[in-house]
Amino acid sequence: MRKRVLIAGFQHETNTFAPTKANYSSFERGEMYPAMARGQDILKFRDVNIPIGGFIRAMEARNIELVPVVWAGASPSAHVTEEAFERIACEIVLAASANEIDGVYLDLHGAMIAEHCNDGEGELLKRVREVIGRSVPLVASLDLHANVTHSMFASADALVAYRTYPHVDMSSTGERAATLLTQLLETKQPFHSYYRRLPFLIPINAQATSVEPANGIYRWLAQAELGSSTVLSFAPGFPASDFPECGGAVWGVGVDADEIRAKVDGLFESVISREAEWRVDFLRPVDAVEEAKRLATTASKPIIIADTQDNPGAGGNSDTMGLVRALLQLRATDAAVGLIVDQAAAQAAHQAGEGAVIEIALGGKSGIIGDGPLRAEYRVEQLSNGICRFDGPMLTGMIADVGPSARLSIGGVEIAVSSFKTQMIDRNLFRMVGIEPEAKKVLAVKSSVHFRADFEPISGAILVAKSPGPVAADPQDLPWKHLSQGLRLSPLGPAFVTKQ
Repeated sequence: MRKRVLIAGFQHETNTFAPTKANYSSFERGEMYPAMARGQDILKFRDVNIPIGGFIRAMEARNIELVPVVWAGASPSAHVTEEAFERIACEIVLAASANEIDGVYLDLHGAMIAEHCNDGEGELLKRVREVIGRSVPLVASLDLHANVTHSMFASADALVAYRTYPHVDMSSTGERAATLLTQLLETKQPFHSYYRRLPFLIPINAQATSVEPANGIYRWLAQAELGSSTVLSFAPGFPASDFPECGGAVWGVGVDADEIRAKVDGLFESVISREAEWRVDFLRPVDAVEEAKRLATTASKPIIIADTQDNPGAGGNSDTMGLVRALLQLRATDAAVGLIVDQAAAQAAHQAGEGAVIEIALGGKSGIIGDGPLRAEYRVEQLSNGICRFDGPMLTGMIADVGPSARLSIGGVEIAVSSFKTQMIDRNLFRMVGIEPEAKKVLAVKSSVHFRADFEPISGAILVAKSPGPVAADPQDLPWKHLSQGLRLSPLGPAFVTKQ
């Protein structure tokens, strides 16, 4: 008789310092993820670069019967509303209790905080475990930015995380989860697991796996697995979730407890021995633009500036205007910015039509100190319905819908404006409004690292700007209240101590 495996997904990365929460409609739209799907529609993700896609392909090849329930993801933001969490989590738990199943796979993020629950994934895994019992294996895949908790380890038989940032290996991570679950189904031999938490927070920009030290750490991890039954994971963590278990972790799962402990200890030492290398330097917006202009005079490819502190992939609203102001102040030409999310501006552009000049207050509506709308006259160059297909290495094949969009121009700067937010991870988001990114001298992108997957091949250089925004590039800058005592707020930085 064919084995039956229940599959579901619930993805959110929570920045507790961000200005906007994720409600149920955020998950329905999907934002930077595919739109919410149920039942057999989930199986259509088999060719999309998300974990459940790789899991589906791997299990179908093994002739496993899949029982798809719901898959939902929303762009990083502040807390998931209680209503959204309960509606989606209860749907998964109810299906797990109502179906005769041999195993469960959940496609999770690992850094979800709801209004009423600090550990969204831990709570969901615990509820699923309660209804399926201990005899049914439960495996979950996690994002590289997971803040992995004790509850997650206590409830799941195996957890496995991405190994690339940008996350070009999401599908293959799902395949590894499928291999682990298959092993549990076939051998009935329980896994051992062992994890260690890092003593310091790692800035998001330092976690890019194309550069050191992350590149070397993941190469060490892969080498340590060779000829071993242990599967290792390293999640540097999401350093903007204010709860006691925020931070990075290393762990291993497998059948040999002694081997797991030895390899995890080795991985832990590899990470902390390079603590000083996890620090990152940033540029002021005007310095970034000045350097981009200088480099562009001789470069044959665009100079890219990452507007990291308004990254919608980490909780920003993608509407701060600091970098736009710097581009205009320094009279940059052949420059493009995207995405600026402003539904009212997009609507005004559509009402006026292509070729019109409109006076609007663009962006700056998130209430960020040091930022505000930029009121000026903009020319409407091109309109779009905001729908495009991603062809870059991340989320390949996904159809994005950012709502009515427009290309506005002011001076030598073209701005891709959308109604809904998504991170600038695919060049087609520029092309959607008629901007050819390869033809520009300077590209300013609302992203921290994910843009590198599709933009690094066309870049002459990459600069990181620290303009006002809700996503602190240096976690030391955040007003923490609930971290674990003694956790260093940045590499070699001060330790967190509760204020009396």
